[in-house]
Amino acid sequence: MNGYVPQIDKLAGMDFYFTDFVGCGGSIKEKNEDFQVFEILDSSITNQISHAQTKYFKMPLYLLEKNNIDSIHAINKVFRKARIKLKILGLKDAKAITLQYTTGEPTKVIQNMDIGDVKLRLIGFLAFPLKKSHLVGNRFKILLSYANCDISSKDTGVLYDIPNYYGLQRFGSERLVTHLVGREIIRKNFRRALELYLCHTTKYDSKFSREIRNKCLDKKNYGNVLKIMPKGMDIERIILSALVEGKSDIAALRSVPVTMRRFFVHSFQSYIFNKCISRAIQEGQSLSKAKKDDLCFEVRNGFTLGKLQKSQGTEKEKDVIPAIQLPGYGLKNTEGRFEDITFKILKEERIIPRDFFVNELQELSTEGGYRQTTLMTHGFTSHEYNIEFTLPVGAYATSLLRELIKPIDPIKSGF
Repeated sequence: MNGYVPQIDKLAGMDFYFTDFVGCGGSIKEKNEDFQVFEILDSSITNQISHAQTKYFKMPLYLLEKNNIDSIHAINKVFRKARIKLKILGLKDAKAITLQYTTGEPTKVIQNMDIGDVKLRLIGFLAFPLKKSHLVGNRFKILLSYANCDISSKDTGVLYDIPNYYGLQRFGSERLVTHLVGREIIRKNFRRALELYLCHTTKYDSKFSREIRNKCLDKKNYGNVLKIMPKGMDIERIILSALVEGKSDIAALRSVPVTMRRFFVHSFQSYIFNKCISRAIQEGQSLSKAKKDDLCFEVRNGFTLGKLQKSQGTEKEKDVIPAIQLPGYGLKNTEGRFEDITFKILKEERIIPRDFFVNELQELSTEGGYRQTTLMTHGFTSHEYNIEFTLPVGAYATSLLRELIKPIDPIKSGF
């Protein structure tokens, strides 16, 4: 838990490192090929794939490969090209090569599609659509660039217990804004939520981005800014267009795709989770060993999360990992140590659980959830600067890489 922690990490709630070794330095994602992600489905699903569409096996199962485009824009691109709505299990970062499973509409099936940075390949047919519970993890293949030491020289035996922080990409990376927008939505400050998304900058933002966003500080400029705003700022263009048309704050928020709207709220949940992890580390709490009244996941095969249970705090309990409740309107104080921390943080934020039910935007209401405290790194191998490992669903590879590299400037290092 030593070493300088960059300010941008702290702004995302990541206040500490877990490992004591000196980082290898270097960077990630110099090329998209350097960062590859492969989804792992539960074997009960892969054993139920039919090669032909039948009356029972109706649902087409595809493998979506994307390169230099995020998941939301990838499925939108497929829809524009083929008018097929795809359902994905998880969001994947843009600067990477990723392979993820998706199901489409049974009435319109395509064999293959290649539209440059997005490829779609039909695998077979299922009797049901995919659910998030069907995804058990991700396998990563990563090349580190400009590292100053061999990864195999580090004590990788501690990687299982690294804090399960949400990485910077959960918060918009250099902009670090999504959780701020989510916070204002939960507080019902909808105008402030819009202003933050349009105008907020950090020192890591590009000069051009800061110039555009500074122009948005004056509402009278909205029409002119819309004319010069680049296509890459598509969410900003949607919001500005709605405001220029005179739509209400709520209508302007609703003009944003619902997946992105929900992402704002989920990012704020992620921030509270990160702060809870950091506060627990600061207090000297163990993240990997369950204590009495902790909520815990059963663990199968080293990284597959099973059912949730309450710890009795006995030595007989094995193959469990503590869990933290994500804040939502269903958040309950179970008298566990992590719940105590979470409620203290929410009090500091001037938020109570029922605030997560948003009457005005009910589609953004969230009950909460549960997340394991550590990364549970599985199958880690390294050869010089090439590393491979598997993480449970929802865990961030960048949280592991952050510990190995300990970057001085995470944004310049590819985070």
